[in-house]
Amino acid sequence: MTQPAACLIDVYETILSCDFSRHSTEMPALAGVAPDAWRAGIWRVGSLFNVGRLTKAEGFGQILQECGVRPEADLVRALVEADRELLLASAHLFDDSIPFLENLRSHGVRAAIVSNCSEHTRDLLIKLGVPELVDEVILSCEVGAAKPSAQIFRHALDQLGVPAGAALFVDDQVAFCAGAAALGIRAVQIVRGELDGVRGVDGKVPTAGTTVVRSLPEVEAMLWA
Repeated sequence: MTQPAACLIDVYETILSCDFSRHSTEMPALAGVAPDAWRAGIWRVGSLFNVGRLTKAEGFGQILQECGVRPEADLVRALVEADRELLLASAHLFDDSIPFLENLRSHGVRAAIVSNCSEHTRDLLIKLGVPELVDEVILSCEVGAAKPSAQIFRHALDQLGVPAGAALFVDDQVAFCAGAAALGIRAVQIVRGELDGVRGVDGKVPTAGTTVVRSLPEVEAMLWA
């Protein structure tokens, strides 16, 4: 594999891990609703968070109403802040993430974070020092499109000023790698946990032309061997 002009990099389970278990217990407790009802509400509105069609305040207000709880402004604000603080407290970068981003820059490779996420992810990335190591931060909730949609990939390429054929994409999800590959972007699927044969973390066989790696140094080895 020749060195790309640019690299598009996913966030969750690619450069960092986040334990959302506290969200599942502390958020419904604060809201005063049953955990199952809260989780069902999040399931219904989660995709709208990810494309910016609902703010967390709007979505949490809807869930409260559906659960028979009056969405008082103070309660909604408390839920939004708790959601943000739990995210910031529950995420950590993988040990190889910062060195990988630094090595891309030292080799003259432009880099963009490309993440499906809701509104607090930018705060998380800032806390972890990621934006200062990349050229662009492309978040689905801010651009109104989520992977595997071609729109978010094209937006990232436009921001970096490179064609699809000159870019590499690293993500943990097979479907998102397939979306990039369909545009002519070289795709690498990273599987941080245990491999199930040739299957990735989302249980699907990697798309044709997608390389599977276990760590970011393996990506570097492909590029600069």
